[in-house]
Amino acid sequence: MSADFVIGLASEAVYTVLKASAPMLVLALVVGLLISIFQATTQIQEQTLAFVPKIVAVFIAIIVFGPWILNTVVDFTYRLLNNLHNYIG
Repeated sequence: MSADFVIGLASEAVYTVLKASAPMLVLALVVGLLISIFQATTQIQEQTLAFVPKIVAVFIAIIVFGPWILNTVVDFTYRLLNNLHNYIG
């Protein structure tokens, strides 16, 4: 295994993790922004008001995007295991 292979593999792994976690992160960001705008306009400074809707939004995103996330991770693992035998030895 060369250093270029390891760096390329690590880069692809990080990209896959970012791609798989993006829907939850974006949805939590949008919900957090909407809640903070609501808190700023109403001057309600309750911490749980921001926390609970974000958790619910992330759970909904996991339910909605779960099959796509699983497919992305399985595709990465399949490509990794199929190409790994070419570089060992």
